[in-house]
Amino acid sequence: MGNFCSFSDKNVSSSPANTGSVLSSKEISTTTTTTTTTGKFSTFSNSTFGQSTSSGASIDESFPHGKILESPNLHIFTFAELRSATKNFKPEAVLGEGGFGKVFKGWVDEKTLSPVKSGLGMVVAVKKLNSTSMQGYEEWQSEVNFLGRLSHPNLVKLLGYCWEDRELLLVYEFMPKGSLENHLFRRGAAFDPLSWNVRLKIAIGAARGLAFLHSSEKQIIYRDFKASNILLDSNYNAKLSDFGLAKNGPIGSESHVTTRVIGTYGYAAPEYVATGHLYVKSDVYGFGVVLLEMLSGQRALDPNRPAGQHSLVDWAKPYLADRRKLSRMMDSRLDGKYPSKGALQAAQLTYRCIEAEPKNRPSMKEVVETLEEIEALKGHLRESKEASPQRRSRQLGQAPTNTRSPLGLT
Repeated sequence: MGNFCSFSDKNVSSSPANTGSVLSSKEISTTTTTTTTTGKFSTFSNSTFGQSTSSGASIDESFPHGKILESPNLHIFTFAELRSATKNFKPEAVLGEGGFGKVFKGWVDEKTLSPVKSGLGMVVAVKKLNSTSMQGYEEWQSEVNFLGRLSHPNLVKLLGYCWEDRELLLVYEFMPKGSLENHLFRRGAAFDPLSWNVRLKIAIGAARGLAFLHSSEKQIIYRDFKASNILLDSNYNAKLSDFGLAKNGPIGSESHVTTRVIGTYGYAAPEYVATGHLYVKSDVYGFGVVLLEMLSGQRALDPNRPAGQHSLVDWAKPYLADRRKLSRMMDSRLDGKYPSKGALQAAQLTYRCIEAEPKNRPSMKEVVETLEEIEALKGHLRESKEASPQRRSRQLGQAPTNTRSPLGLT
């Protein structure tokens, strides 16, 4: 629950007339660079990330630690091409739906990105703006201006976009394992419980992606870190998706930026919700909430749980701080198979990430280093005494299922 919720009304600008250009956002400088692709012009902000040292195309394999491009290197699709790739946006091709609109499965040629028959070429995820969407043009624009320039193994690739008349679409790489949210909270044959090692792998990948954003010359605040925005490839490598709420970080000696409060209940940092002050470490709080979900197997927020347990953070803090109680909080789907020392260290890291004061939270660089140290532990998996039906009665109530991942097949 709580996906795509806004804490205050959003001032989404109406879509301008089709000129073939992507205008600079109110949150982005108006300095622009014009590039030409297949006879179409695309105007993008040239200062979204500050000075860059690279140009041209970039692929994850070439830059394992990430790269920021001077200008987006994106393919411009026609609406007819995407309609063909998704078989006229047929209902059977829907992968998921969110505040932006529906996401469809499509097929394109791997080299030319031209539409091909189903089963041939490369699978892509096509996000199509709902004309009644309140998230609309502004977030579509942010996706292009931010994700269009970022290249990192732990960020979903934005392949291109379409803007014709009132039609706004984005085309991404396809993530076959869907979202972390689905694997943690949905039940059924398609969702086997994630092992401790796989959860740790996912946490490290997501942390690396967030650390890359924070370490760029002009820091990028992701602003919507949550389990549904962490997508998984066929090998459970984690990639961050949905940059519609991303924002440039503070400049110079400033500690934060002030902005209207938008995000998802349960994941948004308390200082941001209360004041609109957005810190780089506001993202760290969101990461801590997701890490807590991965440890406990419970949703960040669930009004169907007993009174006093609606907020996972509020309920779990006493367990995170006490090694004798920790096992009562751990996800029963792990069946007790996790290293005690590693679980304790992960719990301690989680506790630090969800500190009330931003200055007391670790940096994402520290988070990555700590998680890698936990991964390096060679301790034996423990068989918990709490892995029993009685244990579940001490845990939080069963949470309802949520919407499917926008970019992955579920």
